[in-house]
Order: sequence, then structure tokens, then C-alpha cells
Amino acid sequence: MISIDNLTVSFGGWTLFDGISFLVNPKERIGLVGKNGAGKTTILKLIAGLQQPTSGAVTKNAECTIGYLPQQMQVADTTTLIAETAKAFEEVLAIEAEVERLTAEIAVRDDYESEEYEKLLHRLNDANDRYHILGGDTRDADIEKTLLGLGFRREEFDKPTREFSGGWRMRIELAKLLLRRPSIFLLDEPTNHLDIESIQWLEDYLKNYNGAVLLISHDRAFLDNVTTRTIELSLGKIYDYKVPYSQFVTLRAERRAQQLAAYQNQQRLIEKSEEFIEKFRYKPTKSNQVQSRIKQLDKLERIEVEEEDLATLNIKFPPAPRSGQIVADIKGVGKAFGDHRVFSGAEFTIHKGDKIALVGRNGEGKTTFARMLIGELVQSEGEIKIGANVSIGYYAQNQDDLMNGEFTVYDTLDRVAVGDIRTRLRDILGAFLFRGEDIEKKVKVLSGGERSRLAMARMMLEPHNLLILDEPTNHMDMRSKDILKTALQKFDGTVVVVSHDREFLDGIVDKVYEFRDGGVREYLGGIYYFLEKRKLENLHEIERKAPVATAAKSEPASQGKLSYEQKKEQEKLLRKLRKNVEQIEAELASVEQKIAEFDARFATATEYNADDYKAYDELKGRYDHLMHEWEKASYEVEITENQ
Repeated sequence: MISIDNLTVSFGGWTLFDGISFLVNPKERIGLVGKNGAGKTTILKLIAGLQQPTSGAVTKNAECTIGYLPQQMQVADTTTLIAETAKAFEEVLAIEAEVERLTAEIAVRDDYESEEYEKLLHRLNDANDRYHILGGDTRDADIEKTLLGLGFRREEFDKPTREFSGGWRMRIELAKLLLRRPSIFLLDEPTNHLDIESIQWLEDYLKNYNGAVLLISHDRAFLDNVTTRTIELSLGKIYDYKVPYSQFVTLRAERRAQQLAAYQNQQRLIEKSEEFIEKFRYKPTKSNQVQSRIKQLDKLERIEVEEEDLATLNIKFPPAPRSGQIVADIKGVGKAFGDHRVFSGAEFTIHKGDKIALVGRNGEGKTTFARMLIGELVQSEGEIKIGANVSIGYYAQNQDDLMNGEFTVYDTLDRVAVGDIRTRLRDILGAFLFRGEDIEKKVKVLSGGERSRLAMARMMLEPHNLLILDEPTNHMDMRSKDILKTALQKFDGTVVVVSHDREFLDGIVDKVYEFRDGGVREYLGGIYYFLEKRKLENLHEIERKAPVATAAKSEPASQGKLSYEQKKEQEKLLRKLRKNVEQIEAELASVEQKIAEFDARFATATEYNADDYKAYDELKGRYDHLMHEWEKASYEVEITENQ
């Protein structure tokens, strides 16, 4: 389907790739991996046609269509969520117009045996086939299913796109991309702005997709669940493995061991040859042998080995200062911003040594709660008591703003490091992807991702007994995440982490608090225990389940019961929803009657009336819309009845 042939990309005197080649076949699921800066994003841009190689070619067959999702995208500010998403069906709308035009032209012709009439019929048939292939029949339902799967709510469908944050805007573009159904998806870190539920929905979508997928991700679980082939970019070359990521890691270690042995053998050969040349360079009797050795060295293809895997570094957080047994006591806590209530009724205790994950859809209050714990926000209700001698280390995505822009990367760590750890600052910076001249850069010239990684490295040097980490792995590669994970596992203090990275959380946390539907619920187990209990593999089932209780309690016996006032409100809502269903059904019956009248009229008609056919098409369109509305309204009644 796509052939990458002998591709070379050079910048000035530096070569990023050197003659790489591989094939992407239909329906393949490929993970593209490698260190930051290895050229993964460049590969996607070359395939998408957004960048040209220095030499070589990217060849696609005529039917191949490409859907490219970069890490950052711009979304129009002049429309609504539903209208912007519907732009994915621009081709469908164009085909609809063509079908309408062809149908009208055929209706007024009576030269049934002519070649022109047959051509029109063929064109109409082809247009209808293309319309069905592109999902024209189900586009409204597909838009709704995709937006709900990516975490949007129905009440947001008419919300202006300008009111969505950058992460939600990326989801809008992802929704449009999925709905276009290209031959191949090129996805660059698609999970960066998704929560756990949306990531699992996307996994399921991609696994069942009829086209090919080539993706870049630092989410190991996502790669394992989606891909079946791994292509590694390393030192300008590619290494192709027909296995998912976890199996690739094992095979890569074996390959690297073989590569290292070959490198060491070659270095010994070079060293001995150079010694011979130096020793006998000026002896006439050895001149032929010396020249022969020099030519051998000139022709020798030097073996390169990637620098040592920094994930093996033993970097630890400083020992946690002693604190009381109760680190934080949360009683009936809630937060509202004006009329918007984020969550309420949170009630639980964080004990010394707890490792806790805060999970849930974006916008449900995870970050808000983390900021309340550190005192950056004040709760609207309830009480948060921080225990005795608790020292908090806080990492957030805006943490980088707190660093002095005039300091160098090295100075930023050197000013907080104490003791023996100061001798290992370069190793720590290397673990967080700062190497060579990078460590002398001033903070003010770093990218957002670089500043976030530096903030995390700095926090690892300061002694705290409560660490609150908000999405700490968003800008880290696999090795950096492994280092941080190992350090958190060994940390003897208390940890509260907001993250959607399941593989990162697995083995760290022993308790999960889910923020959902305005409440908080406790799960006493690790992240995969939580996922199993919530049955997040099937989001459709989740939508049909009753909402979780609005308070986190270890005794769930009272969670399923509704108060008298709640029952009254539920009955009132049910009456309203049922009335809505009845109104739609009444209008459907009316439209069906009108369609039947047109059908009877057309059956006995002796001439074509354009106005009648136009009205008839409008009625059928209205009927399809009402059927979709009836399905949604009936679904809402079913959900409310099951609460």
C-alpha cells in the first residue's frame, strides 16, 4: 500500500536517516519507536507528503488515502463542536448533491435504451456505492458515537469550538480524522490529551479498523494493545520487528548485546591495526603491509552502538522526612466555579505511605482536587486537613513557569541538590533527555516539554514526604518514564498521581479515586483492578450503567439508594423525557402519513413534478432525522429508568 524506498534525510552536514526502506501493508498495525529526536515525526510527515526527503521516495497506490494527526493542531473558532466534526463528511455531502442532480436528470429522460442514459445510471450507481462506503447512511450516528467515545458530552455538541481547551480541540481533530476513514492513520502521540476511558475506546476503534495504522506513542499499554509490528529508528537506520512493543523490548536487548559484541571486536581490530601502522610506518620493509592496513581501515564500515540505556540508572527520590500517620483528611469536600459544580461529597483519608491514583474524564476535577490539596485553590464546601509535618512536592504542567529563565539547565538542578547526588547531576539530566550541550542552555529557551522534564528532574532532588504529580509522563519517552516509575516505587513517602498512563500507574498505586459524574469513588486496589471493576473495555456498557455515588466511602451499601427528593426529581425528569419521546413519535406518524400520500400520488402520476420530488426528499430527510432523535430520546429514558 505504501512503500518507503531508500529514504535519506539530511540537514546541513548531519544525516537523520540514511537509506531506510520498509513497506506498510493494508490493515497492518505498526508502532514507530525510538529516542526523542530519532526522526519518528519526520517519517510521518514524509509519508503524509508534508516534507520532502533529500533522496529516495515514498510511493502510494492510487486508492490510498492518508489521515494524519500531528501532536498540535489548529481548530476553527467560528463554528460549533457538531458542525466542525461534520466537516469530516465533506465528500459525503458532495456525493449527496451529485446523487440528487443525477436522479433529477434521469427522472426527466425517456431515452432508456441510449448509451447516455446507461452512463447516467452507472454514474448514479457508483455515487451511491461511494456514499455507502464513506458512511453517508449513518453519519449522524457515527458522529455522535465518536464524540461520546472521545469523552464529549451530548450537551456540549452545540458548544462553540473556541470555548474548548487545547486538549479538547485535539480531540475534535481526532474525531474528524476517525470519521473520514482513510486507508491509513498516521497518529503522532494520539493519547497525550485523552483520559483512560477515551484511550481504551480509541484502542478498540483502531484494533477493529479496516485500514492500516502507523502510530507514535510513549504509552506502552496502548502500543501493546493496538500494534502487532514495531519499527525502531536508531542512529539513522531502522530495525523491523514483527511483534508488539513488549516483545520488541526483549528482542531489541538481544540485538543490542550482539551489536555491542561486534562493536567491541571491531574496536580491538582497529586498535591493533593502528598500533601496527604506528609501529612500522617508517620501516621500508613493512611499507606494503602498512599501506594494506591503512586501506583496510579506510574501507571498514564502522559499527555504531546506541549510548547506554539510561533506564538502568538507579535514581531515587531523597528519603521522605517523617510525617504523621494521617497525611490528609478530606471531609465532604466539593468545588464549584460560579454556577458550575465540578464535584462534591469527597470524603476519604490519605494515610502515610499510600500510593494513590486520581482518574476520570477530563474536566471532572482531578487537577482541581490536586490544587486544593496543596492550598492553591480553596474548596467551596467541606474541609481538608493536612497532617503534621507534611512536606509537599507538587508537579504540574505549569510547574515549569516557576523556574528562573536565566539559569542554565545544570544550574537549575545544582541549586537544589545536596550531598552525594550532586556528583550524578549529569546522569540525572541525561535520564530526562538533556545531553551534551543541552545542559548549558538557559531555561528561557527550552520548549514547554523540555521545561516540564527539567521541573520533574528538579523535584526528584528535594526531600518531601507527600508527592502530588499531575500528568507527570506527558513529555517523557519510555526510558524517562521507567526511571520515574522505579523511583516512585522505591519512594518511602506518600504519592498522589493524576495520570491516564495505565502501564505507568501499574505497580505504583494501591488505591484509585475516580472522579465521575460530580462525585468521587474509592477503589481499594491497583489500576487494573479499577479497570476490571469499571469494565472500561466496553464504553457502551458504561454509558448504560447507573452513575457512581457522589461520595467516596469504603462502605458502599447506601450508594444505590435514592432519597425521597432525588426520587421526585428522577420521576419529574422521566415524565419530561417520556413526553419528548411521545412528541417525536407523533411527528414521525405525521411524516410517515405524508410520505405514504406522496408514494400513492407517484404511483399514478403521468408526468414528472420537480416540486413534488423535492418535497418528498425533504420529508424523507426529516423522517431520518426524527428516527435518530427518537433513538436518542428512547435511550435517555432507558438510562434514567435504570438509575
